[in-house]
Amino acid sequence: MTEVTAVEARNAVKAFGQGEASVRALDDVSIKINKGEFFTLLGPSGCGKTTLLRLIAGFEMPTSGTILLEGADITYLPPNKRPVNTVFQSYALFPHLTVAQNIGFGLEMQGRPRAEVKATVDRMLALVKLEPMANRKTSQLSGGQQQRVALARALAPAPKVLLLDEPLSALDLKLRKEMQIELKRLQMETGITFVFVTHDQEEALTMSDRIGVMSAGKLQQIGTPREIYTKPVNRFVASFIGETNFLPARRDGDALRLGEGHLIELPAGVPEGRAVTVTVRPEQVRLVDASEAGAIPATVQSLVYFGTDTHCHMALADGTEVVARLQSSATGEAALAQGQKVAFRFAAGAVQVLED
Repeated sequence: MTEVTAVEARNAVKAFGQGEASVRALDDVSIKINKGEFFTLLGPSGCGKTTLLRLIAGFEMPTSGTILLEGADITYLPPNKRPVNTVFQSYALFPHLTVAQNIGFGLEMQGRPRAEVKATVDRMLALVKLEPMANRKTSQLSGGQQQRVALARALAPAPKVLLLDEPLSALDLKLRKEMQIELKRLQMETGITFVFVTHDQEEALTMSDRIGVMSAGKLQQIGTPREIYTKPVNRFVASFIGETNFLPARRDGDALRLGEGHLIELPAGVPEGRAVTVTVRPEQVRLVDASEAGAIPATVQSLVYFGTDTHCHMALADGTEVVARLQSSATGEAALAQGQKVAFRFAAGAVQVLED
């Protein structure tokens, strides 16, 4: 089935300041976001993700480039003329209005009939599971409930695209995880295109259909969460998405030779003799018996307990560090100790060669 593009940026550039003092927050970014998908812009602070969101919303104009919504050029259309709504970090609710009045406020400003406003508000209250709170003031609600009101208010006019600028950052960890599930449920039930901005890799992996990883104003990689995690295109993406091991290596015949001489599997496309960096996720590092073929000897440097997992930090003879993520229930506290001699192997297909 052919995907329909909801939002497209073509060669978008946004520079702040002039002359030599100018800063490019966006540097020739082109991206297509499909209709009905949950798309996340992920990256560290200052990478350009919020700037791109603001160009889509109309709060900023690009220095050059084009923004399209379902094929129509909206580059210089004012925000109130775009069928797009935004949910911010601060919920910006009206404290003197009830929950129902907050949700219906935008509809009333559009001059919608009273019966339509009430029906839509009732539907939104049910969608975000706040029917019992309809007549409460927003100041009487918890942070998670206020976030749901903000979402319901943004969804009420049925925008073609909903933009979310780190809306969960003010919530505590447990509530944030609950709201991740709620956000994905809302997106699936409404079918509205969600464009979500975050610096939290777990949020991105948990909720997204696709992720665009950004750094220094550029898109580094676009793909599904699994593609981004298992096949990062460069060192930045590999290091920003989850934990990983970086190991220097060089092709030696039909294998890759690690710095101190151990041979590991050879991924496709590595030229003979070329020095490369390989990445292996910690969960793909297996402790094995030292006598096993291909086992690499190492010394345990430290053990970090995370409840379900224990991270075993090891060092090769040349000092290169390798981390293995082990299930705590399988290892036990007494199974490993600092200074212990161990051996490990990488799971088949786990090694990825990176572009530096």
